[in-house]
Amino acid sequence: MTKPTDFTEVLDVASKAGHILLENGAEISRVEDIMSRIASHYGVDSGNFFVLSNGIFTTGHANKVTKSGGQASTYANVEFIPLRAIQLSKVVAVNRLSYDIANDKVDLAEARERLEKISSAAPKPAWEQILGSGIGASGFCAVFGGGWADCAAALVVGLLLYAFVLGISSRYMSKIVGGTVNALLATLLCIASWRLGFGSSLANIIIGAIMPLIPGVPFVNGVRDLANSDYLAGFTRLTDAMLGFFCIAVGVSLSFIIDGSMHGGVINLSMMVNPETASLLWQTFAAFAGTAAFALLFGIDREHYIPAGVIGAIGWALYLILVRQCNASPVVATLAASTLVCILSRMAAIPFRIPAQGFLLCGIFPLVPGAGIFWFTYYLTDAQFDLSMHSGWTACKIAIAIVLGIILAMELPQRLFSHNHRTH
Repeated sequence: MTKPTDFTEVLDVASKAGHILLENGAEISRVEDIMSRIASHYGVDSGNFFVLSNGIFTTGHANKVTKSGGQASTYANVEFIPLRAIQLSKVVAVNRLSYDIANDKVDLAEARERLEKISSAAPKPAWEQILGSGIGASGFCAVFGGGWADCAAALVVGLLLYAFVLGISSRYMSKIVGGTVNALLATLLCIASWRLGFGSSLANIIIGAIMPLIPGVPFVNGVRDLANSDYLAGFTRLTDAMLGFFCIAVGVSLSFIIDGSMHGGVINLSMMVNPETASLLWQTFAAFAGTAAFALLFGIDREHYIPAGVIGAIGWALYLILVRQCNASPVVATLAASTLVCILSRMAAIPFRIPAQGFLLCGIFPLVPGAGIFWFTYYLTDAQFDLSMHSGWTACKIAIAIVLGIILAMELPQRLFSHNHRTH
């Protein structure tokens, strides 16, 4: 327990922990809980934390502070935290540190030192992120119906896309311009590959290639914030996700317009599923590979790639079984599969000692309506408005099903998963 005169240091440490959590993708309730846990353990129960999606307000006062030496008796701090690329490994590290603090294993000075190390930890190497993008694009190309050649094309485009993202887009472009240019480049590369005879299903190549751009993190976090009654933060993050989807749609649409202006019209596409990868076995494996690759992109520790991939694969396998064997609608199958993914994420969080959010963000990706977003954009660009609205409405219903599935699973009491831990 620190001395009362250290209360500003305590709140500084709590604010530092909250800053790391929020900028790396933690949900609002987790940020507030960990900040309060740190402050309370070190004897500052009067700390007040107000957390938004991109800002933290911290106030507090000391109950027993000697003022004669000029020691302040109040504390106030406001931090703006811009939305940025996330590293979930940092969320895991701060989460574990908070439990070490609560178990009286870390003093205040050591806590600050560990937070500094966590904050300054380098992201995954660029080559590893680029490889993850390529594998993810290839895996999800197969998930959405592409054949082997299509997967190979998506792999190459995914590699080139993320090299561009890391080298140029994320450094020199605003979020809106960068998101649009990323989707534009990915789609143009897919079209060029298809015109050169590399891949047979252009639609599936594009769908796989743009999956690394899908804003799944703000979407899932927005849903969880809404479920926790953090409405302002929830709607802010969902708005951020919708903006990401909009940028992808604009980029894809512009690419078709550019290609059409050079070749006399928009390419005629149709939905198709290649039998080469259509079996349940290959689909499950593709979902595993794509999910594990996205775990890499989200900065999860390497030992968690496989369990994240397994959770995503199980969820996608359930979806396919319900649709193919039980004649369930895609919406109902998505609801059931997303609920299962969230439950499995909460179960896996206990033995692996990480927040369930880490597995959920990755495992939900095979269910994200990336194909629906593409077809909505394509039909809109081709002036097939009825088909565009149908595809868009279907994608919206699937997104709503994912929201409901996550909310239902998160409402289950934690005692069903563990009696002694609280890591969800």
